[in-house]
Amino acid sequence: MSLRLERGTVQLEPHDKYLDKTATQTIETLKSILGDDAIDIQHIGSTAIPAIKAKPIIDIVVEVTDFDRIMLHNEQLRRKGIFYQDSDVECQLLDVECQLLYVMGDMEADIRTHHIHIVKWNGTEWKNYIHFIDYLKANENMALQYENLKEEMEGKYADDRVAYTNNKQNMINRISDK
Repeated sequence: MSLRLERGTVQLEPHDKYLDKTATQTIETLKSILGDDAIDIQHIGSTAIPAIKAKPIIDIVVEVTDFDRIMLHNEQLRRKGIFYQDSDVECQLLDVECQLLYVMGDMEADIRTHHIHIVKWNGTEWKNYIHFIDYLKANENMALQYENLKEEMEGKYADDRVAYTNNKQNMINRISDK
């Protein structure tokens, strides 16, 4: 599996252990930069589930107590190819900060390799990410059902990642509620 995807597109590929190694390396880099400002860092998303296909982008979640402390590391992160993208759009509409987003990849070519989600310690977003991934890792049948939906959505929305993501949300919510 090649680790890269043009922003806005969808392409699913079989799991590759290379992604696990790359995620571990990225987590170590984040730990070395963020230090005690990061409470926990985990590999999430479909690339963390060996039983299913995934977009070739690694998702990582970082649990923190203070977004402002993380922003102080932006220059160090940038030197390692980790770029601050934005805060969560839905949360901006509610005028609250639920998470920050950092990305890795070739910014000039609009290629992404990593999405790094910075969320509040013990917050809803952290719990949702961790419970979702843990549930799918422990329940291969449900993971395969999720993969089937993802493949169906890939066929319909290969050039529209927003529609692809939105059309998976009901199943994500059902799994998160379990």
